[in-house]
Amino acid sequence: MSCGGAIMEGDASSTATSSSSSTSMEPQMMTTHSQHFFGGPSRPDALSVTIIQVMREDYGMFTWPSSVVLAEYVWQQRAHFSGRTVIELGAGTALPGLVAAKVGADVILTDSSNRPEILDNMRQTCDLNKVNCKIMGLTWGEWDAGFCSLNPQIVLGADVLYDSSVTFLLRSTPGSIFITAYHNRSGHHLVEYLMVKWGLKCVKLLDAFSFMPASKASTLQGNFELIEVKLDSDLVKGEWRRMSLPAMLVGETVGKFLLVSKFAKQSVLFDSNEPKTLMTTKTEPNNKTSI
Repeated sequence: MSCGGAIMEGDASSTATSSSSSTSMEPQMMTTHSQHFFGGPSRPDALSVTIIQVMREDYGMFTWPSSVVLAEYVWQQRAHFSGRTVIELGAGTALPGLVAAKVGADVILTDSSNRPEILDNMRQTCDLNKVNCKIMGLTWGEWDAGFCSLNPQIVLGADVLYDSSVTFLLRSTPGSIFITAYHNRSGHHLVEYLMVKWGLKCVKLLDAFSFMPASKASTLQGNFELIEVKLDSDLVKGEWRRMSLPAMLVGETVGKFLLVSKFAKQSVLFDSNEPKTLMTTKTEPNNKTSI
């Protein structure tokens, strides 16, 4: 969607220094309004999202590239988001969640309950974009009644590592899915290790450059990937179904340790011609590679 005919599918930002009544010893806080466009000017369903950012070394107040990748995927898969209940974990400036809200999803945006300024920034950004999202503060490993009552159909997370929170949310709603985009700095072996650890499996893997518009792909530096993750059905039928909530949090089950140990023996096998592809053992011809 263009803005005055100048920008079509790229992103634009404007910068302003906020006024401050603080003393001269405190630096002024610089904020930006960055605009993100989805769809070309000829599309009737094209949309734009305006993000409020704070220009300081603060992970929760800046839109990182993985969020841009995930938001673009949400836009392209918008038919699957309309009418769904969506939660974004570690949302920060919440670009993917805001896109989901604009295409018709019922969205819950979450970030650390210890960072009220991030949650407040989410509220201001939602108001700016005229979307009605629920804002929730969460702290990893501290689950209250509000968290346990969530039943999302889609869980989003940009640069969010998998932990028991993701598994719990997927278990709470049969058939739900976790979609995450991340900057792949350490290879698939770490990603698959984490999925095995928390009883998850990959059902789709995409290189970000395979679906990002050229104007957005040109701004990415590094290797960005997106995966769709579901519960591992074998684990759901077995060990994970028998686990209590405390056991899920600390991971103290023999079955999990055995499974991770089994993976550790397999993870050293890589295709020499395609170093990105993690291979499964040759003794299981019907076992499809999930990553």
